[in-house]
Order: sequence, then structure tokens, then C-alpha cells
Amino acid sequence: MTNLIQKMAGLSGMKDQVIATDFLISAKSAVRNLTFALTESVTPEAREILREQLDDAIKTHEKISQYMMKKDYYNPSDLEKQLDIELKASKAALKLAK
Repeated sequence: MTNLIQKMAGLSGMKDQVIATDFLISAKSAVRNLTFALTESVTPEAREILREQLDDAIKTHEKISQYMMKKDYYNPSDLEKQLDIELKASKAALKLAK
């Protein structure tokens, strides 16, 4: 039933893209939050732990970005192409809202 609803809403094939986009946004937030926490930490031990977590978050962001670019879900160097992707996703979201 879910596949039928996705096809009717024009979302078939977009599920992976939505999940990857959400994961990318979460990874970006992790990098930003860990950077902030690192600048606020006061002990060398806390800074070391946060640096390790920040390195992991940056690596995760890179892997997700590469996956999304390979799948043509994300085109950070081609703004026109990225705009087309964003418009398609927006239209699909508007269909769901109706």
C-alpha cells in the first residue's frame, strides 16, 4: 500500500533521496554543534574527545555527500541542476500536503 501511495504522490524513487538528505542535514548539524562544543570546552580531555567526534562527523558528512552526488541527489557545484532537484522535491512535498 505504501508503494502505491508513493507512486500516486509522485514520490516513487525519492525515498532514498529523502533519507539521504535528512542524514546529510543531521551530519551538518553534528559538525556545527561539535565545533561549538569544542570551542566551549575547558579540559584537554573533553577537547580530545570532541575532536575525535568532530573528525567522525566530518567523515560521515563526506561519505553522505559523495553518495548523494553519485546518485545525482546533490549537486553542490552545479546550482542550476541543484535547483531543479530542489524544485522537484518541493513539488512532491506540496502534492503530499494536498
